[in-house]
Amino acid sequence: MSGHSKWAQIKRQKGAADAKRGQVFTKLAREITVAARQGDSDPAANPRLRLAVQRARDNNMPIDNIERAIKRASGSTEAANLVEMTLEAYGPGGTAILLQALTDNKNRTVGEVRNVFSRADCSLGESGCVTWMFEPKGVIVVEAAGVDSEELALVAIDAGADDVKIEGSAVEIHTQPQEMEEVRKALEGQGIAVSSAELLQVPTTMITLDEKSALQSLRLLDKLEELDDVQHVFTNADFPEDVLERYQG
Repeated sequence: MSGHSKWAQIKRQKGAADAKRGQVFTKLAREITVAARQGDSDPAANPRLRLAVQRARDNNMPIDNIERAIKRASGSTEAANLVEMTLEAYGPGGTAILLQALTDNKNRTVGEVRNVFSRADCSLGESGCVTWMFEPKGVIVVEAAGVDSEELALVAIDAGADDVKIEGSAVEIHTQPQEMEEVRKALEGQGIAVSSAELLQVPTTMITLDEKSALQSLRLLDKLEELDDVQHVFTNADFPEDVLERYQG
């Protein structure tokens, strides 16, 4: 699994507090609003919106919240001012970190992100310094309990998946971005429940961290994701299993 996926799996297992869940809903709503603003307000005719709505449902976001976010795309000053931005940095142990943000104030967002990195004795890098270490992929996660992993892998590959990885209690399926929806439909058509399906930036090479750097990196990633404007954080860090287990606890 990619560094991001291992880290995301830990967070899912820990469970989200109400405050964190509220923040997740806010970020999901922003993504829905921007997707609706940039295309059709009908998810059936807007692939980006369709994916954003599905991700919101995967996170148990109430349908009323989803509908409000779509309506906000038209006539809302807040929606009109939201812009997308990407920030890049090197983290503990020389790992690469890629952030995607939605903001109505770029200077504020850069300042907040820079402050988090500074507190971790790291710093933002120049544009393009780490982007080349990642590639866009559709990433589908299925909880492996009660599922025949080999059968699941065959279904996914037949539907167009590039790769299937089995680790612990989860199966991670990688697809080309344009193939993700079809692979998800194929899995669900076989009665396989999908935990999440997202378009992510997946690292092409990983950096294995020692215990100290791994803990520093996990704390840094969590602090970055707590920022309201930050939508996604990706890393090529490979965390030792024992460190992840302790961090989870």
